[in-house]
Amino acid sequence: MTYKHLTTRELTLIADFWYQGTKAYRAAKLLQRSQETIYRVYRFLNDGKTIDQYLQTYQRHKRRCGRKQTQLPTPKLSMPIRQSRQVG
Repeated sequence: MTYKHLTTRELTLIADFWYQGTKAYRAAKLLQRSQETIYRVYRFLNDGKTIDQYLQTYQRHKRRCGRKQTQLPTPKLSMPIRQSRQVG
């Protein structure tokens, strides 16, 4: 399953819906997003935080997602390619 991150535009729209008092399930239908995604932003705003704070936190977490970089141990890097294929 692939995940599609929220855009700044979508976050702004969600915040506008929250300020207008629109129900989260209605906002989810209009934006074609999961209700839980909208509820998560609504809860954040209900705690007295701003959408800018949410965006900063969101972007910090987004940077951590995805495959982690791997590094081979040093002895394997110094071996020529043909030898490493024979080794296994």
